[in-house]
Amino acid sequence: MHRRGRWAIALAFSVAGALVAMALTAVVSAPQVSARPGGSAAGQDQGNTAGASLVSQGKQTFRFDTFGDQAFWGDTLHLNQAIAGAKHGGVGPGLSPKAALGVGLKVDVDALPASVQQGILNGTVNLDDPATTLALLKLNAVVGVKGFFDSNGNLNSVGIECALCHSTVDNSLAPGIGHRLDGWANRDLNVGAIIGLAPNLQPIATLLHVDVATVHKVLNAWGPGKFDAELLLDGKGFQPDGRSDATLIPPAFGLAGVNLHTYTGWGSIPYWNAFVAVLEMHGQGTFFDPRLDNAAQFPIAAENHFGHVMAKNDLVTPALPGLQAYELSLQAPVPPAGSFDPVAAARGKALFNGPAECSTCHVPPIFTAPGWNLVPGSQIGIDNFEADRSPTHMYRITPLAGLWTHRKGGFYHDGRFPTLLAVVQHYNEVFHLGLTPAEENDLVQYLLSI
Repeated sequence: MHRRGRWAIALAFSVAGALVAMALTAVVSAPQVSARPGGSAAGQDQGNTAGASLVSQGKQTFRFDTFGDQAFWGDTLHLNQAIAGAKHGGVGPGLSPKAALGVGLKVDVDALPASVQQGILNGTVNLDDPATTLALLKLNAVVGVKGFFDSNGNLNSVGIECALCHSTVDNSLAPGIGHRLDGWANRDLNVGAIIGLAPNLQPIATLLHVDVATVHKVLNAWGPGKFDAELLLDGKGFQPDGRSDATLIPPAFGLAGVNLHTYTGWGSIPYWNAFVAVLEMHGQGTFFDPRLDNAAQFPIAAENHFGHVMAKNDLVTPALPGLQAYELSLQAPVPPAGSFDPVAAARGKALFNGPAECSTCHVPPIFTAPGWNLVPGSQIGIDNFEADRSPTHMYRITPLAGLWTHRKGGFYHDGRFPTLLAVVQHYNEVFHLGLTPAEENDLVQYLLSI
């Protein structure tokens, strides 16, 4: 086992995924078997209590735990300095709330005092002033970002949390300011632009064996709602046709019963949580995956022994059980009334389970393949580029529930299809289904209803 420096630039991903979570919707119960009279009910109660406690721990971890990654984002990249600005002990103009919202960061309204909420509504809270951003960080109100302040109130470091990419808000107070929606893909979040604010990107450039200008070029190509989890493993910034390698941030709900949880099937929920927390968020933890020793496929990872990371003070591994319990409790949100045509959706459901044969792979109610849920790109009529960046060389059959929540940015792992209709038309052509335009629309309405 080796201990080496790790540089990583993901923000709680996943794409992928990714670290995933939503509002608490269920608990994990223990088996209801006991040899003692009345023991079954007692065992069930004990199991329910333990399960609820574990899920609650996972929720807290997902929302507020940095795993010590502020040592990277703040102490090494100095992202805190760019946020604070020169007037507040940092560098540059600083990051105003308006600019922060502009790159997709969200604000938790429940963390704001009533006076601040009212000030935002009536304009007395200055959203153009970086000092207001610092005040929001002190309130722990910026979703997925934690500020660390010294005794004089100066922002001396900053860390990121799982919620950064895998939560959004309901915009109940103002655009980008509202109640948390944990587990929803933040398709507004411009991860590359946020990382690009850091004054010191040289460590990333050194890791990739490129200059800082190239790092900026790669980050600027990602755009809103996308992140490249493999960049610091294989060093590939762009596809052969010049398009960015970044993939869409995926939703995190509806994964109970699903085998593999990322676009290309790297692993299950606890695997990906460990991968992201240690290699992507750069938290202090232990991570093991000898597949990353393959220097031909993962030259950066192999060179830096990313598959054999040991931490003296492991802040990640103890959190994995709670995170998994929390994530497995999440259900896909129900589509709002009026968001789809129910009559057309009923016709689409019949097509989905019948002539269109969609349910052959997207098996209800989990809407992916039970068991092994991976297929090669050739089976779904696309290239295998992104799949070949993973150990599986395959794509996951995507669970479909809650599609209505993440239409922004397109569909498939890289958003290559701008609409659900484009996806249906693709399959109609690839599988020679012979669907009429009306039937294609019915299928779309059903997908929006799931």
